Amino acid sequence: MILVRILSLLFVFLGFTGSAIAAETPSKSEPAKVATEQVVKKVDINKADAASLQGAMVGVGELKAKAIVEYREANGPFSSVDDLLQVKGIGAKTLEANRDRLSVE
Repeated sequence: MILVRILSLLFVFLGFTGSAIAAETPSKSEPAKVATEQVVKKVDINKADAASLQGAMVGVGELKAKAIVEYREANGPFSSVDDLLQVKGIGAKTLEANRDRLSVE
């Protein structure tokens, strides 16, 4: 009789833990939520060196990054991100592709 009670309690306990585990497991029909936004750190175009600009900007290689730094050194700091259009090799498409990555402080 004691054995029956012990086994009964064991089955009840296993039943509760099984339902608790099932409650914690996400349903296969619900896709996992994935963060799609990436945090992009802005680069100050008045302080960044050529390597930093090259790494931060899409479509900007070593030559264009150096051109930005040379323009800044020759003409003084940029007053806005739009001033990059004055740099040879930086067009409207390149500027728009990188606008959210750049800042002027």
